Amino acid sequence: MKCFYLSLFLSVFLLGACSTNSLTGTTPKPFSDVYVAGYSIPKPISCVPYARDVSGVPIRGDAHTWWAQADGRYVKAQTPKPGAIFVLSKSRRLSYGHLSVVTKVIDPRTIEVTHSNWGSNKRTRSIIYKRMRVEDTSPLNDWTSARFWNKDIKAYGSPYKASGFIYPS
Repeated sequence: MKCFYLSLFLSVFLLGACSTNSLTGTTPKPFSDVYVAGYSIPKPISCVPYARDVSGVPIRGDAHTWWAQADGRYVKAQTPKPGAIFVLSKSRRLSYGHLSVVTKVIDPRTIEVTHSNWGSNKRTRSIIYKRMRVEDTSPLNDWTSARFWNKDIKAYGSPYKASGFIYPS
């Protein structure tokens, strides 16, 4: 187990990102500043209870339903702020949607989030990500489309449709 953590440490701090942001023409920060795994857990935790615990917002139900459930209870908008819940819409790839919580706003088109149950296999879904870079890919800069940093390919992944941000009171 110590070897795993040592290799994770070396991977996080020694690898760099080589891709260019197609929207801004800038090179992302080094890998260690873009993606930091908080810790592995034995079994995936759904993004819903994780976002609920981190944000303090007591909404329940599938992630994609949070946007409508927040009506009249919480302020919703298309601008990221630290502590806001970022709601990804239901889609073929995300049958329940997805929730993450904004930890930092880098610039108008780039944020960092914390979230869980993200990835394409048990290993990646069993990590609570403390800081993962997310890029706004919407044509109007309204966060209706976004893509997440993928450490395995050292680039941003495919875009996901997004509803927006829910601000805890």
